[in-house]
Parts: sequence; structure tokens; C-alpha cells
Amino acid sequence: MATVDATNRTVTQTDTSSKAEKKTDTLGKDQFLKILLTQLQNQDPTNPLDDREFVTQLATFSSLEQQTNMNDSITKLNQLMSTFVAHQDPFTTYVGWIGKEVSGKLDDKDISGTVKSVKNINNEYFLYLEDGMKISPWDVTAVGEKTK
Repeated sequence: MATVDATNRTVTQTDTSSKAEKKTDTLGKDQFLKILLTQLQNQDPTNPLDDREFVTQLATFSSLEQQTNMNDSITKLNQLMSTFVAHQDPFTTYVGWIGKEVSGKLDDKDISGTVKSVKNINNEYFLYLEDGMKISPWDVTAVGEKTK
């Protein structure tokens, strides 16, 4: 049931249903539209709603709807990006190391060199350095710009 206070132009909604509904602290677009329509239906005919106030309320509704749509889009984009990152092949990362200086440990020896190429052998990646040495990316401890 809705009651309208004509002097303050406010609408109070009273839940008369026997169902227990989920209550939220935020005003959704459906609730906002219901309140606005109730306000229009129950306004005092001798003192109608001011045009500026009505336009302001419609602009607020439009803004709320746009924010809701944007939030939904960002949520979907976030899910898509999470899926992409989870399925991304590390090969792309290792190819970015070509021409970079890498250092690491191989058989307890410190090694360093410039990455010349990357190869996938039996689903295992290897970096080939300019001096011909082959190293697993798992043995690399640092990647940086080539020193001159």
C-alpha cells in the first residue's frame, strides 16, 4: 500500500503481503520507477509535481539505469578477462623475452645471456640464448634490458 504526503511530496510504501521478501539497502531501478509512478498517480491535482523536480527525478532514474548497465558490463568484462588470463599460453610471455637479458641458475651454476629464440619441445618451453645455451624459463630468476 502506498501513502502520499502532499505537503512534502513523499511516498511511503507499506508491505502488506504475507510473503517475506528480500530487503536490500539500495534502491534499484524497478523500485525507483514504482515510487515515481505512485507519486505521479497520487499527486494533488491542485498542486501538481513541479516540472523541474520531475525532470530531475527522471534524470536520476536514467543515471541509475546507466550505472546498473555499466556495472553489469564491467562484471561481464571482468569474467571474460579472468577466463582469458587463465587460458593464456605462457609462450606469449616468453616470446616477449627475445632480445632481453636473462639470468638464472642451471645445475647450480649462475648463467646469463640474451634470449635469441623460444621453442616448445613436447609441451615444455625452452629459451635459446645467443651463445647457444638452452634454459628452461623456470630456471630464469631475472629478465631485463640487454646491457651493452
